Amino acid sequence: MDFSFSEEQNLLRNTVERFVQENYEFEKRRKIVAADNGWNRDTWTQIAELGLLAAPFSEEQGGLGGGPIDTMLVMEEFGKGLVVDPYLPTVVQAGGFLRRGTAAQIEEHIPGIIGGENVWAFAYAEPQSRYNLADVTTTAKKDGDGFVINGSKAVVLAGPWADKLIVTARTAGGQRDANGITVFIVDKGATGVSTRDYPTVDGSRASEITFENVKVGADAVIGDVDNGLPLVELISDESIAALSAEACGCMKMLVDDTVEYCKTRKQFGVPIGKFQVLQHRMVDMFMNHEQSVSITYMVNLKLGEDEAERKKAASAAKVQIGKAGRFVGQQAVQLHGGMGMTDELRVGHYFKRLTMIDTQLGNVDFHLKRYADAA
Repeated sequence: MDFSFSEEQNLLRNTVERFVQENYEFEKRRKIVAADNGWNRDTWTQIAELGLLAAPFSEEQGGLGGGPIDTMLVMEEFGKGLVVDPYLPTVVQAGGFLRRGTAAQIEEHIPGIIGGENVWAFAYAEPQSRYNLADVTTTAKKDGDGFVINGSKAVVLAGPWADKLIVTARTAGGQRDANGITVFIVDKGATGVSTRDYPTVDGSRASEITFENVKVGADAVIGDVDNGLPLVELISDESIAALSAEACGCMKMLVDDTVEYCKTRKQFGVPIGKFQVLQHRMVDMFMNHEQSVSITYMVNLKLGEDEAERKKAASAAKVQIGKAGRFVGQQAVQLHGGMGMTDELRVGHYFKRLTMIDTQLGNVDFHLKRYADAA
């Protein structure tokens, strides 16, 4: 099978690589995440001007007509730079929902994403739900032609920066029923929406969001009423494919930094990279990264398969990425010694991001079970 990239895809990778080098050099990134709002709106505008926000959308929707592979390339390079801009929640998740919305929703919302005017967040997790996408207690009651939403969502990534939300709410059934979930578009500035914002361990930002009698119209519904879970699961699997690519970028940097450090750090008068036991550990890091790259290619190629194959591919990737990310991160920190634990060295920051990726949309244990169920 030919895994070589097209000329356009190589140009896309080079464009993102240059952007990361110019805007996310490590000390610049530290200043960005240390700022009060935790990101730089100017860099988001620059991402839009480069056309990166348009990459996954069809030409009919105003985009560049790319697909999962294009998103994979962007996310891998973003992983190398530990980019905090909300590409995943805005383009991959919200964009994924909106691309499958009505013609009116596409016309109203997608140009704002492509142009960088709007930032979106996906509010799906709840305090009791763990990784179960069907465990939803937030309710949406019928109110005339529209709905009234009540409830709360936890750890809404990019929530502090967002002005639009994609929200899952229960319109029928019991707390964990697969049926009865509906997906809504909600303006974060709407009456009844309140947030508590905070930084995350990897330098990003998240919110706890409460909805109190928030009114939305019938045109706010994405997909079918009471049958939104299949769409949520599809977007979740597409997000896992994108996160896998980001994790590969993080692991690549950890492997390279560790090899370079072991060439220069001397002990007993020789570089520690000369010690065979450390060479074995670096080879294991390299192999874990390469295996992660392979399974990331696989999951992105299988996103268009039937539901069972797609779920198996996504869960397999999440298990590999979770295990490999932990191993590569731990080895990188240990081989750097005490310095690997410091905030001034970027090794620990990559490890933190890999740890967060492991917990997003289901950890290793959850996806081992999900794979077995799908199989």
